Formats: sequence, structure tokens, C-alpha cells
Amino acid sequence: MARLAFLGLGVMGFPMAGHLAARGHEVTVYNRTPAKAEAWVARHGGAAAPTPAEAARGADFVMACVGNDDDLRMICTGEDGAFSGMSKGAVFVDHTTVSAAVTRELAASAAERGIGYVDAPVSGGQAGAENGVLSVMCGGPEADYVRAEPVIAAYARICRRLGDTGAGQLAKMANQICIAGLVQGLSEGLHFAEKAGLDIEELVEVISQGAAGSWQMVNRHKTMAEGKFDYGFAVDWMRKDLGICLATADENGASLPVTALVDQFYKDVQKMGGGRWDTSSLIARLRKLD
Repeated sequence: MARLAFLGLGVMGFPMAGHLAARGHEVTVYNRTPAKAEAWVARHGGAAAPTPAEAARGADFVMACVGNDDDLRMICTGEDGAFSGMSKGAVFVDHTTVSAAVTRELAASAAERGIGYVDAPVSGGQAGAENGVLSVMCGGPEADYVRAEPVIAAYARICRRLGDTGAGQLAKMANQICIAGLVQGLSEGLHFAEKAGLDIEELVEVISQGAAGSWQMVNRHKTMAEGKFDYGFAVDWMRKDLGICLATADENGASLPVTALVDQFYKDVQKMGGGRWDTSSLIARLRKLD
């Protein structure tokens, strides 16, 4: 068992840290809103710390799951940042979806202090975090990954190192690109079926067994048909992620026409007041266009 710190207790981080505690690790948590850290300790034990630096002090591994590039920099650097509290030889594992650029920047800063760094964004949403079955895409030095993988296993269905520093974030971008087009296609298919007067449940029972089948179809068709969008990753966060994808594509020359289009569709959903709806809410935009 290891001494761990977990920074960021949102809808993903709260259950992820809980799985670490359930495995018997000694966990200290930090959250920008202290009440959430106190609530976590009340449920799982362990301890809460007032700053990232204090949470990280003496930890073998420091895990983070925050919002964006700026949030990650804030919890890593500065007098109260995690790096200032970490010991040489400790490993920082970042589960946030951020740019590969900030990942390389912070990994270099960690290396100067003798700290390992693994970028390890996750896929699987809130349900995956709660059930401990996330897909984890990792980048970083192999030695750091080998040490961190048994700890990450507490909440992972699959965990793989895909290359050097930044590779995990690039893999997560590919993941989000795939999801964007898929959810739009599913929304259009279900919308068409509604207009055609087909029974959605009967339709999905048939086509989900063929080439059209997907996780999104199996797990979201019912809530999409009912117009309920409180079951997953928020549109606001998806737009943040797609912005990273599109900016990176500008740098590496990749062509992402569908991703760019779906990003604008999500912008329409935001204008409808759906920024906190889950990503399957693309179908609500189609219904509004009727």
C-alpha cells in the first residue's frame, strides 16, 4: 500500500479517490472547495489538506483530476503547489484532460525537481469513475508508468502507456474526436426514427446488434428519447476538450471537418441553456430545429 494524495474531487475525482482508499492506500485529499474534501473524508476516511503542497507532502504518488490547463498549473506550481511539497522520487499522475503543451511544460518542471510525471487522462465518464472501470490513456517515461500503473488499477478497466510525455493527452483527443461524430450520428438516427414513427426501443434492439451498435447507443438511447440529459460528461467540458483537439490539429496538420462542425452544434446547445447537459443533448438541438 502507498501514501497517496488526490487533488480535485469533482464528479470524477471524488469516486476515483474513494477507490484508492478502498484498496487500503493512505489517501490525503485536496479540493478548492474545502467542504467537498471534508465530505470525502467523512465517507472514506483518510485526511484533507488545505493546499496541494500539504496534501502532497510525503506522498509516493500524487493524482490530480481538475478542470483545465490553468487549473492544473495552479495546483502544481507555486509555493502552495503540489510540486513544492513532493519528495524526489515521487510520481505525479495527471488524470485531467488538458493540452499536450501544458503536460510537457509541467513534466519538465517536475523532472527538474526529481519528480516523475505521467499524463493519464481517462474515458468512461462519471459512471466509469463510480464503478472503477475507466479507460486510462498514459504518456510519460516507462519507469514512471510501471510504478504508477498498479495504483491507477484501482479505478481502471484498462490502462496503457501509449508513448512519451503527452501521448496520453493526444490519445484522449482522439477519443473525444471519435465520440463527437458518433453522438451526432446517433442523434440524427434517433431523430430520423422519431420522425418516421418507429419504436425507438424496438429499433435499437435490432440495430445495436449490427454495425451501427455503440456504447452510446446502448447506454444513452433511452435517455435521449426521453429528453433527459443528466447522465454524463457536460457539454461545457466537451467544448473545452474539442477546442484542444482543434488547436492541436492546426499544429499537426490533421483535418477535422466533422469535429469542427459538431463543436459548433454543441455551441448551439450552450445557447439553448444546455451547457451542463450531457453530450447526448445534441438531439435536443435537432428537435428545436423542427
